[in-house]
Parts: sequence; C-alpha cells; structure tokens
Amino acid sequence: MAGPLGGIRVLDLSRILAGPWASQMLADLGAEVIKVERPGSGDDTRAWGPPYMSSASGEPTSESAYYHSANRGKLSVCIDMTAAEGQRLLRELASGSDVLIENFKVGGLQRYGLDFDSLQAINPRLVYCSITGFGQDGPSASRAGYDFMIQAMGGLMSVTGEGDGPPMKSGVALADVLTGLYAANAIQAALMHQRATGQGQHIDMALLDVQVASLANQAMNYLATGVNPERLGNAHPNIVPYQAFPTADGHIVLAIGNDGQFERFCELGGRGDLAADDRFGKNSDRVRHREMLIPIVVEIMAQRSSAEWLEALHQRGIPCGPIQQLDQVFDDPQVRHRGLRLDLEHPEAGTVPSVANPIRLSRTPIAYDRAPPLLGQHTDEVLSRLVNLDAQALAQLRADGVIA
Repeated sequence: MAGPLGGIRVLDLSRILAGPWASQMLADLGAEVIKVERPGSGDDTRAWGPPYMSSASGEPTSESAYYHSANRGKLSVCIDMTAAEGQRLLRELASGSDVLIENFKVGGLQRYGLDFDSLQAINPRLVYCSITGFGQDGPSASRAGYDFMIQAMGGLMSVTGEGDGPPMKSGVALADVLTGLYAANAIQAALMHQRATGQGQHIDMALLDVQVASLANQAMNYLATGVNPERLGNAHPNIVPYQAFPTADGHIVLAIGNDGQFERFCELGGRGDLAADDRFGKNSDRVRHREMLIPIVVEIMAQRSSAEWLEALHQRGIPCGPIQQLDQVFDDPQVRHRGLRLDLEHPEAGTVPSVANPIRLSRTPIAYDRAPPLLGQHTDEVLSRLVNLDAQALAQLRADGVIA
C-alpha cells in the first residue's frame, strides 16, 4: 500500500472510537490495518444509529454513519477470540505485525494469551498500544471510561457552556478523538525506535490523561493562579473581544487577536475612541475590563447585517467568520476546494461519503482506496495470505464458529 507507512502492518483489536480513530490515521498514512471483530455483531458502533448508510437502491444498510467515521482503509476479519483456535489465529497474526492496538479493560486480554507480555515473547518487535479510560495503573485503572464521563472528570465540561448555565460537553467526542491522535503519534514514535533497535514496547494511553493534557491554556491558567477557570460561553479567557456576537440578522464570530486588529475594528465601527481608552487599548486591559467593553461591542455589531460585517472585517484584515451548519460547511468554497468530502467505492452502497484526512503530504500523498469494510469482508483473504490457511481449513473454522 502506498504512503509513508507502507509496509507497516497493524492488528487492530479496538472498537468504538479512540482506537479506530488511531488505526484509521495509520491506514490513511499507508499502513495495512487488519480490524479484528466479533463474529455476528462486530464493532459496537456498526449498530450505533440511526442514521445508517444507504444502499445503492437508497435503502438503509446495517452500517451506521458513526462506524463509517472511523474505519476507512481497513480490512475486516471476524475471529472469535474466546475460542482457543481463534486465539491461535490472532497470535499468528500478531507474530507478523508491527503494531497491535487494543482497548480492553486492564488485564482483559491476558486470559486469551493476547496481552503485551505474551505477544512480545513471540514478536519482540511488536509495538503494543493499550487504550483505556484511566491507564494501566492507579486507583481508577480497573474502571471503564467513556468520552462523556472523561470530559466531565477531566475538566473540559467545567469550562464549557454559558457562565449562568450548566456544564456542557463538547458536541464531538473530543476525548476519544484526541486520544486517537495521541495514540497514532505515540505509535509512530515507537516504530522509529523499533526500526533503530529492533525492539517493540508497550504504549499506555488513557483517555483521562489525554483530556487533562488537552486543557492547554485553561490548565496553565489554573496552575499559574490556583483559581478555577469559569465557563465563559463563546468568550475566551485570555483574549477580548474574541467570541460570537449578534448582528442585525444573526451571529458571527469576531476573533480579535492583537491590539492593531482592535484599533481597526474600532475605526470600522465608528468608535475610534475605544482604542485610545486606557481601559481597552491593550489586550490585558480589555481582559480586565471585559464586562465594560463587551456590551459596547454588542451595540456596535448590532448596527449591520452578518454579511456586511464579514465583508467589511475581511477587507480590513480583522479575523472573523460565519457560524455555519454542516450543510454550509460542506458547501463552503474553501472546504470544497480542499476536497474535504470524499466519495469511496463500497460493495453494497455503490459509493459512500467520507471526510478527508487533513494531513497534506507533498511527496507521499494519502491514497483513499478503501471504504470502511463490511463485517468480515476480508476474513478469508487475510487468513489465507498471512496464516496460510487453505479453503478446507477456512471452511472448517467457519463451521466451528471460530471465524465469520
């Protein structure tokens, strides 16, 4: 397979979102990703709908849109890991893989002989990535962890939402997505070490760790002051004015990042005096006096329509943007130009939509050549090619319920 990770084989035992997001990233970059699923049901997210993808005739399929968001570019193999023969097959696949990704509870794979120590004994080069809610050790290590609860426990909900409203989660499962991205980075770093030394290693990824690490400036605001950040709605804790404002006919985002931009905005709004005011001239002053400044900006913004403001602000180099729904996002001229919507060939649906990887590589561009697989679509292909099973052996394993 083409791409910078061509020649890398990934055995993916993960499901839901964080692990599959990591393995989809590796697949996009050229790795061969073998997605191992339970016979019968497969990845839980296959059934997380509606909505479901549509067949070529327009009827809904059994595959959810959720599943399709994180499983592009993979091969699906159905193996029952609770069966002794299934465990043997997985060990053989692991012996020829560079990477294994799993998101079982701590110690959950040990009883199957598929834990890190067992597999490293047969493949010392294996990079083994475990993704859990709370990590491999500590007082909460045995607990299951889901994105929503991790956003709550990790502080994200405490800084999300309006100040006079309840804590809110993000509209996207960011703890899962960010964990997937961190995991993909860690795996590639471990592969660099593997290439240099011939040694694999165990990667311990925890959703809670990632969520805390991803608090970024909000975490440092707290650590620097000992004061808990407040929920500010669409406002920014360190920059003013930097939030959504109502216009004469809607809302837009005004994202003023420096004093020069603020001065130009004041001139545009007919309030040049504000930039000369000691309370507002510098960003640090504006942050301290936000309660006084924001109502004035609200009055200024209400004088024109969204379209008028966007045009005038763009002309003066003042950062701003419309608040778009997804139909507008995918019809945005820049989004269309960058090709962020894909249409991939699919054996049931004809074609299915997907969202492109944002990474742009000049010498090894991403090749989108495989839609998310049907459940067990590649079982025979993979096991005959990598485990040397003939048709008779595959038929017997299928009759025994080991594969599907």
